[in-house]
Amino acid sequence: MDGTTIYALGTAPPSRARPGALSVIRLSGPRAADALIFLTERGAFARGRSMRAAALPEPRRLALRTLYDPLSEERIDRGLVVWFEAPRTETGETMAELHLHGGRAVAQAALGAIQRLGFCRLAEPGEFTRRAFENGKLDLTEAEAIADLVDAETEQQRRLALQQMDGALHRLYEDWRAQGLAALAHLEAAIDFPDEDLPEGLADTVGTAIARLQAAIAAHLDDRRGERLREGLSIAIIGPPNAGKSSLLNLLARREAAIVSETAGTTRDVIEVHLDLGGWPVVLADTAGLRETADAIEQEGVRRARARAQQADLRLLVLDASDSDWSGTMQALTAAGTRWVPEHDIVVVNKVDIAPTDATGAVALSARSGAGLPELLARLERSAGALMERGAGAPPLTRARHREALTEAHDALGRALDAPEIALSAEDLRLAMRALGRITGTVRVDELLDVIFRDFCIGK
Repeated sequence: MDGTTIYALGTAPPSRARPGALSVIRLSGPRAADALIFLTERGAFARGRSMRAAALPEPRRLALRTLYDPLSEERIDRGLVVWFEAPRTETGETMAELHLHGGRAVAQAALGAIQRLGFCRLAEPGEFTRRAFENGKLDLTEAEAIADLVDAETEQQRRLALQQMDGALHRLYEDWRAQGLAALAHLEAAIDFPDEDLPEGLADTVGTAIARLQAAIAAHLDDRRGERLREGLSIAIIGPPNAGKSSLLNLLARREAAIVSETAGTTRDVIEVHLDLGGWPVVLADTAGLRETADAIEQEGVRRARARAQQADLRLLVLDASDSDWSGTMQALTAAGTRWVPEHDIVVVNKVDIAPTDATGAVALSARSGAGLPELLARLERSAGALMERGAGAPPLTRARHREALTEAHDALGRALDAPEIALSAEDLRLAMRALGRITGTVRVDELLDVIFRDFCIGK
């Protein structure tokens, strides 16, 4: 931090087409209170001083004030102002806020007035949150959760971000780090004081602790809930040609996302749409019809369809009700190497408006009329919920950055267990603890901080 006072618009920038009801401007830094005085006490800036006790309202209480340009002393707006004394603030510094009318001209004039004070600068993206981290108000996982909350598009994403903001991941990773440091202390004691009478079975105790910690990290790495929530649960629509896969995609997307044709093999590539499915973010993929074909382009489409089905979290197998042996068709498709998980994946028998059928264990649907859609949505939500709530007792891993550091820690713990010498074991355990510390920011890497905070919006 450079110790300057920063400012930024904390609400969405008003536009000519959509002026907001309010514009909130935030300031943070050692002279935030001075800025508030010079902007709300006419003539104070020209005098170069102010009577702080008289000019400042009571901390943490909104007060009605007129905002002036510090140079021309022209009135800009009349609104509410508030200030907060350090260190009991979001950033740990003195902070102030201006709650003004939301017009574009008002916001621009107010921002220009702050700039003309000469001792404030416009905040960089994420700088408010970065200062909170620098001053120990939150760790990196909690800072990342703020960005996730701002970006949340579904109810479940919002809940996960709040859980992480409350420190769920911080507590988990710091607990693991404490366990590792305790084991490391025992190893270093054995190295530094080889002639002392250390507890019997110390090596076994340390080995057990390291193995237990490695197993916990491995289980955490296997849990994909957090990444699924960030990126979206992957659902692949698969089935033979002309079963109505594209029609189903359009029905679920509520728009014409895919071309629908009576000609078999129309879909050659994977077509994706993003949906909110009962609060779960979903990436729904329409794929090429699964069949044997001599057409080279269609062969590639079938290959991509099978690859997407293999990678997907859930699969919707769409079959044609007019197929007299649709259950046999299903068995043939799954036997041909298409991944299938009975407890989660769903069979959809389409075109029941043309050929009514007893779809026992499947969802009977008419993509044309929408009949059966509520049942399909309910089944999808149950399957998605079952997948996402598996292992729900522990906070899920949420970012690729965390996965990289955890993988590094897991591998280092494995080397520590297999090390031929106690000194080598201690060094690998030390590397594992450094990797864990990088996740929360206990171990500082300034280049890493630049990467994390540059993706924030200005004013956060």
